Formats: sequence, structure tokens, C-alpha cells
Amino acid sequence: MLTIVCGLIGLVVGSFLNVVIHRLPKMLDVDWDNQAADLLEHKNMAEVAKRLRPRGTVRYNLMTPASTCPHCGHKIKAYENIPIISYLLLRGRCASCKAPISIRYPIVEAISGLMAAYIGWKFGFTLSMAGALVFCLALLALTVIDIDTQLLPDDITLPLMWTGLLLNLNNLFAPLSSAVLGAAAGYLSLWSVYWLFKITTGKEGMGYGDFKLLAAIGAWLGWKMLPVVILLSSLVGAIVGIGLIMLTRHGRNTPIPFGPYLAAAGLIALFWGESINRTYLQVF
Repeated sequence: MLTIVCGLIGLVVGSFLNVVIHRLPKMLDVDWDNQAADLLEHKNMAEVAKRLRPRGTVRYNLMTPASTCPHCGHKIKAYENIPIISYLLLRGRCASCKAPISIRYPIVEAISGLMAAYIGWKFGFTLSMAGALVFCLALLALTVIDIDTQLLPDDITLPLMWTGLLLNLNNLFAPLSSAVLGAAAGYLSLWSVYWLFKITTGKEGMGYGDFKLLAAIGAWLGWKMLPVVILLSSLVGAIVGIGLIMLTRHGRNTPIPFGPYLAAAGLIALFWGESINRTYLQVF
């Protein structure tokens, strides 16, 4: 029963994650436009600032305005927003203009529901279950946002890191000392790689969001899981990157988001990290 309930909750949260994935980058754009306009006005460039300001005057957040069809502006009704079911009943098209709806929406909902159901089955009705749900669903949102925009917003990564540290005050997923070291080591490890690569090549190899995401994973799972996370994410990222270069026209200088690989490795470490670490230590 708990598995079923968690799965249903995951479906509903997955529907909300679609809103977060779509709107949060746009909210950041509006905020950046406002900051740029403030700076321009401060430098007595009011005419240029006016060109940016109109976008920032529209109220736009996760709740407002109501969800609408991007093609015809049809306001999406509650019964048209039931996770997966509405998509199937509408046959993947807008109820008004019949424009196609991206298949990504039900995919995100399905992944969210399956992850939540598995967490309910694995952890039972415990605080660990609630924490794992927050951790996994946040990683899912970050993954899709990074694929879309190559951004890992501080609005998710930093609260995720602090939540992990707070939950580990009671050694929920790792001892507090391990969590603090994990957060610091996670950030500094990729930060060091970033600067080594930049000094060597003169180019930026990754973004600061990757540092913060690995810091958040370290805060949740402790420093002992970081080698597994870094190894898995780097291995999969290298395979995918080489595959894209060899099989497609993806240029070597075209950036590839690293956040999805970190997130996937973090999920693997949460569920099976202890077993992987034991096997690793036995082999080496």
C-alpha cells in the first residue's frame, strides 16, 4: 500500500516538476533582466534599461499565470492535467487547437512516479523515505533543466545541500561529519578540476552549478560516496560524449551538460552505493 501511495504522490509531484522545469529558467531570465536594468540605470543608461524592464514587470512565478497551451493560449483545466492519464485521453494533443503536447511531460511524470514507488518500497514509512523522495525528485528536476538550458539553478542546488546537512544531524544517510566533508570535498574536487582545465587549456570545462550539485550529493550521502559518484558520472559522460562525436555531428567544442550524469550517479549511490563500495574495496 505504501508503495502504491508513494507512486501516486510521485505522479502528482512529477506534474508539478514539469512546471518547475519549464518556468524556473524563465524566472531566472526575468530576474537577470531586472538586475541588468538596475545596473544600467545606475550607470545612467535608462533608455537601454527600458528595453529590458518590460519583461520583468509581468508577474511570472511557479503559480502565476495559470498553465496554458503555448500554441493557442487555451487555459488547461484540472481534468486535462491528470498525470499521464490526461495525456493518453487527449492523445497527446491540446484539447482546443489539437497541437501536439511534448511527450516529455508524461515521461517526467512516469519517472517521478516509479522513483517514488521504489523509494516507498525500499525505505518504508520512515524519515529516510521522505528525505530520499526530496533528494531524488530534486535531482530529476535538475537533470531536465540542465538538458534544456545547461543551467543548474542555485534555487534548487543550494537548498538541496542545506537540507542534506540538516537531515544528517541525526545521521539519517551519513554521519554529520561525513556529510560536511562530503559537501566541501564535492565542491572543491570539481572546482579544482575546473581551474586545472582552465589554466591548461584557457577554456572553461564545466559550470559552477556542477560544483554545487556534487556538494549537495556529498552533503546527503557523505564523502565516502563521492568516489563512486565521480567515477560513474565521468565514465557515463565520457561514453556519451565520445558517442555523440563519433555518431553525430556534435563538435568537440560543443558543451555537453554534466549535471544529468552527476544526478544519475547520485541516485545509484543512494540506492546501491554501499554494495558498490564493498565490491570496490574487495577488488582493490
